[in-house]
Amino acid sequence: MISVEAAQTQLLAAFAPLPAELVPLGSAHGRVLAQDLTARLTHPPFPASAMDGYAVRSADLHSVPVRLTLTGYVAAGGRHDGIVGSGEAVRIFTGAPVPEGADAVVIQEDTEASDGNVLVKAAVAPGRHIRGAGLDFAEGDVLIRAGTKLSARHIGLAAAMNRPWLMVHRRPRVAILPTGEEVALPGEPIGPQQIVSSNGFTLAAMIEAAGGIPIQLGLAPDDENALLALAQGAAGADLLVTTGGASVGEHDLVQKALGKGGLSVGFWKIAMRPGKPLMFGQLGSLPVLGLPGNPVSAVVCGLLFMLPALERLQGLPATGPIPEPATAAVPLGENDQRQDYIRAELVRGEDGQTRVRPVAKQDSSMMSLLAAADGLIVRPPRAAAVAAGDSVPFLPFSRGTLPI
Repeated sequence: MISVEAAQTQLLAAFAPLPAELVPLGSAHGRVLAQDLTARLTHPPFPASAMDGYAVRSADLHSVPVRLTLTGYVAAGGRHDGIVGSGEAVRIFTGAPVPEGADAVVIQEDTEASDGNVLVKAAVAPGRHIRGAGLDFAEGDVLIRAGTKLSARHIGLAAAMNRPWLMVHRRPRVAILPTGEEVALPGEPIGPQQIVSSNGFTLAAMIEAAGGIPIQLGLAPDDENALLALAQGAAGADLLVTTGGASVGEHDLVQKALGKGGLSVGFWKIAMRPGKPLMFGQLGSLPVLGLPGNPVSAVVCGLLFMLPALERLQGLPATGPIPEPATAAVPLGENDQRQDYIRAELVRGEDGQTRVRPVAKQDSSMMSLLAAADGLIVRPPRAAAVAAGDSVPFLPFSRGTLPI
């Protein structure tokens, strides 16, 4: 067996960022930028009013109240061609260009307008309520760096930068192939010795949430030739993910079947729980990740190995899920040589502090407890026992970093 860290390192060495493609701005949310993005214009392009009110010369307001003559009106998208002189004001609205001669804006709440003039009741300093030209950014500024996963905020900024098209890394295509005679798809007739297969749907949802494109190849029976034929449907994908193969020993069938097609195995068996029987190899130029058949094991291994691969393919740092410190609610015993990922829930103690507590059962077939869990307590190999109140590494499901 090899360690989780060694397996992750070996796996990630097989992947590189995918080529870039040009997409419309409206389709770029969640994609990873492949090139630095520079602004095509200065924003705002002119000094603009930040409030509804009156553009004035601040020097006219040393002694207030003072009555000024109205000489114009300017709304957003309009302009005032004249120059604001001494004792004059221009009615202005948010976003409108500040007329020449004015150096401040008085908000309308501090004024009283009458025919042809306005009574200003509060003084303002030069520059008050004016957004200077280029306050946000200037033409040529690099505002979004390559490698950024584009959020709604980035999309809005790119729009303001006048960038209707963006170069982003292509989305990874991941073929999914669950195996086994003992499983049936949801809604299909279920035999007396069968269970419903959830792995393909769980993994597809994880792949989509991580920015990839899942490709369902169907269910492979426990037949080497049939399994190989279905696997060949992954041609053109960036990764093939299989689950199960337990009828002749976990992943033995997958290795034998794909071995007929030229599979070379990089590693098999990881010092972890759940998920020990995990395989990674190459089928020609196609990376193959063989996940365990038990659904909880498949999810945990997907988080630790499939997701970092998808990150690398999209030009992201490929760190995978990173634990954060949490407080144990109960004692945890000394660990053995395998790294444990313990399904856990958040509980609030009498002192009001939140702690993590393992769920009642850790059986790797129990999706109900995984769905109810709040995250995974990580127990490194040969970790010493911890007492209630001690700190433990924890992978929370609620931070948005784990797409499950």
